[in-house]
Amino acid sequence: MAESTGAADTDGDEGFRDDFVRGFSEYWQSQGRPRTEGRIVGYLLLADREAVSAEEIADGARVSRGSVSQSVRRLREMGFVEMVGAPDSRSRLVAMDEDVWGGFLRNERSYLRRQRDLAASALERLPSLSPPARNRLRNMHDYMSWLDDYHDTLLSHWEEFKAGRDRGEADGGGA
Repeated sequence: MAESTGAADTDGDEGFRDDFVRGFSEYWQSQGRPRTEGRIVGYLLLADREAVSAEEIADGARVSRGSVSQSVRRLREMGFVEMVGAPDSRSRLVAMDEDVWGGFLRNERSYLRRQRDLAASALERLPSLSPPARNRLRNMHDYMSWLDDYHDTLLSHWEEFKAGRDRGEADGGGA
């Protein structure tokens, strides 16, 4: 059996990274989000450093430099990334938390509350709604309230899951 070289392994890694970023962006777009954002999130999930420059994102995600600024702004609003200071420089870098999904769950609450409040406003201000419309809005309101209340339980279970996983890895049984 031929021994693989470091260069071949690097080429395979880069090929898989490109495939991952493409696949992630396709999924992201299928959820109604811009493909460029998905390419950036996919790239950041695999980034070897904690924080990277906009130029590195543009090159690694294969997107335009201008689209990086616009997409990063939206991703910050969604809680997927944050801007951090660069060591020994006045420039800013883009960072993704190691637990971006737990952070997403935490940040989702403001969306749920806005939707709940929107439904409550419609229910209050439109007393002449038909019974089907009133029921749809009541279900919207109650679902958003219920899910918001359940976030504490979800976050607690997520933290317990991670702690158990990490204990397993420390004991030599991790993935």
